[in-house]
Amino acid sequence: MLIAVEGLPGAGKSTLRDRLLADARTRGIPLDHTGQFSWLSLTATRTLVRLRAGQSADDPEEVTEAACRDLALHARFNLAPALVRGPVIADRLSLSTACLLALVQRRPVAEYVERLAQQHRARPQLTVLLTTEADLCQARLADRETAPRFTDHPDTTAHLADLYRQAATVWSRRTGLEVWQRPCTSKADLDQLAAACLTYLDATPSTSTTEASR
Repeated sequence: MLIAVEGLPGAGKSTLRDRLLADARTRGIPLDHTGQFSWLSLTATRTLVRLRAGQSADDPEEVTEAACRDLALHARFNLAPALVRGPVIADRLSLSTACLLALVQRRPVAEYVERLAQQHRARPQLTVLLTTEADLCQARLADRETAPRFTDHPDTTAHLADLYRQAATVWSRRTGLEVWQRPCTSKADLDQLAAACLTYLDATPSTSTTEASR
């Protein structure tokens, strides 16, 4: 079972991830976690680092191929071994990558969702898209000590929020997999989301060793 948590910077992704890991540990569920990229290809890593800095490329296809190659490596060498041991939660995955590509390359997000969805072994059974309001996300980011990224700018955040909504629609249509769109504004929201995710884990059969390693 792979669950991806997606959304704007400051939406509450890491908070939800940490809560799920703690609650799963208490209930004896061997929940593991991973990030957005594999960082296993030097050439792909160089391209992704530029992308995360907001730098577009002369050849858009080169950037897309780098993202797809990295996701394939992520699925084979990180996700598959972890899924053999138990369920995994990803703090960002394909939707975040598709939105970042669309934002920087200034192309329709559907193109990137379609390409990334072709990596079947990296498809999460459940995607949780946090729809926390952009203004609250901005307020949370202002309290962080880390240097702001280009995606943290208010105008960019608003555009990114729209891209996430589009990406979620395309992803559901393309894969037939569930996408929950819920805010993580308050402790009550967090409690409800965590409880719903754990219930989903309990109710869904675990991925077998054979299926996860294909």
